[in-house]
Amino acid sequence: MSVLSTEDEGKFLMDAQGEQIGIVTEVDPKAQIAYVEPEPNLTEAWIQGLGFGDADEDDIEVAGDAIETITDTELRVAVDL
Repeated sequence: MSVLSTEDEGKFLMDAQGEQIGIVTEVDPKAQIAYVEPEPNLTEAWIQGLGFGDADEDDIEVAGDAIETITDTELRVAVDL
């Protein structure tokens, strides 16, 4: 399990095969949940990358224990969501 922080906002969420699932819009560090926009358009990706976005109703909730690794640019899950 990886520990999520607000610094993970704006990173890409990747599946076990290295395919992009979406972009992290918000992180709840207390609950250890990352909210992921599954199909961000260019503007949303740009805003999220700068750390100015928020989660909305179509975001996917990903629990911290589903995330295998965290790098400077991405979060990677061990299983397909």
